[in-house]
Amino acid sequence: MAPLTSRVDLATSPVRDLNAKLHTGSVEACQVLNPGGRHAIAVGLRHTVTVDIHGHVGYYCAGMNDGGSVTVHGSAGTGVAENMMSGTVRVRGDASQSAGATAHGGLLVVEGSASMRCGISMKGVNIVVGGDVGPMSAFMAQAGRMVVCGDAGEALGDSVYEARLYVRGSVASLGADCVEKDMRAEHRAEVAELLAAAGMQHDPAEFRRYGSARTLYHFAAANSAAY
Repeated sequence: MAPLTSRVDLATSPVRDLNAKLHTGSVEACQVLNPGGRHAIAVGLRHTVTVDIHGHVGYYCAGMNDGGSVTVHGSAGTGVAENMMSGTVRVRGDASQSAGATAHGGLLVVEGSASMRCGISMKGVNIVVGGDVGPMSAFMAQAGRMVVCGDAGEALGDSVYEARLYVRGSVASLGADCVEKDMRAEHRAEVAELLAAAGMQHDPAEFRRYGSARTLYHFAAANSAAY
């Protein structure tokens, strides 16, 4: 049986109605036309629906995704895939700031570049960026893996916890408690797996690994003010 496919034109239908339809679980695939930079498209998905958005989207597209497969055939504004739990979100163009913020799981692929704070406070998501990431990316990243096929901006991984960061290009600077680490065979295999999932072809040996020096894990009385 062919999947039940829906077609929604946001030039004539409000985003609220689109999201309500996607939440019912009765639609297996949806083509979204004329997004026009509208915000909160395809948020809160809880089913294995496939959504193709033909154009640019605004803030928080595919936020809180839990099982959906969303492709933006264009660029995305702030907070794409924010707080994603599972599923896949792919941006064919570029992503603005805070892509994948606080996301717990799933895979976010940005085929272009991502702006500042990509992966901020990520909690288990996998993020693959085909181009560059901006300053303060992976700030307070707690868990998960980020693969950057281009360059990283200033203060990469500031206050990072246990997330693994892989960068193929240059890093402008590392944030507090973030250091370069050995790139062992297991890490090259991890990068290869993520690149394959993202559909990108690079040599894993070209990447360097960064993570926490773990010097901020414990309270130091000497750093506190005297009362």
